[in-house]
Amino acid sequence: MGMSVGGGGHEEGEVPPVMNTTPLIDVLLVLLVMLIITIPIQTHAVKLDMPVSNQPPPPTDVEPQVIKLDVDFDGTVYWNGETIAGRQDMEQRMREAAAQAETPEVHLRPNKLVEYKHVAAVLATAQRLGLNKIAMIGNEQFAD
Repeated sequence: MGMSVGGGGHEEGEVPPVMNTTPLIDVLLVLLVMLIITIPIQTHAVKLDMPVSNQPPPPTDVEPQVIKLDVDFDGTVYWNGETIAGRQDMEQRMREAAAQAETPEVHLRPNKLVEYKHVAAVLATAQRLGLNKIAMIGNEQFAD
């Protein structure tokens, strides 16, 4: 295969200018065998019998109630534009909102200058009382 037979006019001890391709062919054969072995492993599939429903999904015509919470630079919280008297008032309103049949969405808009502890307190209170649909609004103001 990779041998050259014959005189060819080369001096004794000189390396013939023919490339030995035997190691290259051996490596390619090993790669081919590995490829052939791994292909059946990749084609395994698990067949599942998934339930089929003939009914359309329920209509979502009802818009969810949205509670807009604004946190001002000094930590003052506004509930739909109305100033909240204190933490107790905010917790009471959140309890009432969480008790509704359809949990409302909370859109929280912090001021750019507010300390994080005020925003974290509002988020923690909302989550603890069961308001899990919380969105941060106006994040583009923090891009700079």
